[in-house]
Amino acid sequence: MKHTRLLIILAALIAVNILSAFVFFRLDLTQEKRYTLSGATQTLLTDLPDDVHIDVYLTGDLPPAFKRLENAVRETLDEFQASAGQSLTYRFIDPDAITNTAEKNKLIDRLQQRGLLPTNLVASESGKRTEKLIFPGAVVSYKGKETTILLLKGNKAASKEEQLNQSYEGVEFQLASAIRKLTQTEGSRRRVGLLYGHTQVPPSRFADLLASVQENYDLFFIDMTKPGPIAGLEAILVPKPDRPFSEDEVFKLDQFVVNGGRALFFVDGQRVDSVSNEGNYAQPLSLNLDDLFFRWGVRVNRDVVKDLYCAPIPLNVGNLGDKPNIQLMPWRFYPLLNNFGTSGNPIVRNLDAVLGRFVSTLDTVRAPGIRKTPLLLTSPYTQVLKAPALISYNEARQQPDPQMYTGGVRIVGCLLEGRFQSIFANRILPGDPRANGFRPEGEPSRVLVCSDGDLIVNDVDYKRNAPYPLGFDRFTRTTFANKDFALNAIDYLVDPNGVIAARARTVTLRPLDKIRMNAGRTGWQLLNLLGPLALVGLVGVVWQVLRRRRYGR
Repeated sequence: MKHTRLLIILAALIAVNILSAFVFFRLDLTQEKRYTLSGATQTLLTDLPDDVHIDVYLTGDLPPAFKRLENAVRETLDEFQASAGQSLTYRFIDPDAITNTAEKNKLIDRLQQRGLLPTNLVASESGKRTEKLIFPGAVVSYKGKETTILLLKGNKAASKEEQLNQSYEGVEFQLASAIRKLTQTEGSRRRVGLLYGHTQVPPSRFADLLASVQENYDLFFIDMTKPGPIAGLEAILVPKPDRPFSEDEVFKLDQFVVNGGRALFFVDGQRVDSVSNEGNYAQPLSLNLDDLFFRWGVRVNRDVVKDLYCAPIPLNVGNLGDKPNIQLMPWRFYPLLNNFGTSGNPIVRNLDAVLGRFVSTLDTVRAPGIRKTPLLLTSPYTQVLKAPALISYNEARQQPDPQMYTGGVRIVGCLLEGRFQSIFANRILPGDPRANGFRPEGEPSRVLVCSDGDLIVNDVDYKRNAPYPLGFDRFTRTTFANKDFALNAIDYLVDPNGVIAARARTVTLRPLDKIRMNAGRTGWQLLNLLGPLALVGLVGVVWQVLRRRRYGR
């Protein structure tokens, strides 16, 4: 009987081992499904056309919080390997572990040239303060091409723990986006159009955005004066128009969206012109898009926002000896948009602050069948000036009165989703040439409207004749999340179930009560030290008692 039972157990173990060689499965028992990849990421990895290699530089002697981020990267890459098989390899490299100084400096210089900048890590754990220079990023390689990704990303206004947790949540998206960028083939790229001819902004001011869009999409320029509808494109981008659209051009935009096309509008409600060294003048701007936006569910107002939460500008505040005294002063017409509502949309989830310039407000209006999601909002401490309005530089030198900034939270960017109805319904007669193929209501689509055309305009370094990165403020040397917002918006509008869906991942922080933990620290240490010994001793005593009862007879 005993031999039969032993043979059955051995046969079962052998069968399980043989079966595991042919059948592979993993179970994610966590509440947030933190080890489960999104469907788009799994498809991307299983269809890799060639080998991908990833070098991660976030490793070594790190504080527990950063070690958790390192473990998240390692666990995510393990899941990537489970889907990609032998097509994906990775390794962790600690620059501090390189003992040869010349080789170490060479590696650091190479990482910085690739755009992977170091972070000065200052952490305090259990009363111990540590400081270390780390590279929280990775380099993805594919067929001789490389791209770098920053793993430490999040809203800088959040606490360090929250920012690290946001970085934890974004690991899959960062890695999958880099792999998608490198492995896309010509036939698999989506097509995005850019409207030109309606803005006086020079092309160099859109250079960084267009270059970034072309990394993932095929970009086409749309001439609205040519006859025929807008066709063959997944989405269109309307960047800071300052000239009115004709009726025929509005009809093309209307039918493109009604037929399922996606559109991103970055428009102004006012035109700001410089009138003198003392300031600017904001006057109403009409683009002939009001009826179109109103039918879709939003209205761009003819006003300009002042926000106490803002970026600074250099201003001459007097003389310092025989030279002007230039200081950075808060410019309340450049609001920092760090309020993203409560929707948790992947476009703005864990996004850093977005820099706005001469922002107008948006109002939502009733539109049947359209779901409206505010994405960009001002702080509660705002003041709204109706255009026309004089914008004096001298205002930056004055101490603001909080009683004047009671305008509340105002919408600046809004996402519209649903079946859009044409504003030309019941207006196109049978004999009208536009009646051929006209649709009053069509396929579900998505539209994003932002009431700040400057949100996607980059500065230019005229000394080097080179554009700055989009969102870079040359006065404070800070890079805001303007480019991330625009690229996330394009990804979501084109394919909300694609790689962008990984940004919706949520990992809940469950911190320990440090006060109670420190108060009972000695007790827990004794329990951890003596508890296992006591348990082993108890098991031994029970074993001896049972043994004596059985064999003592």
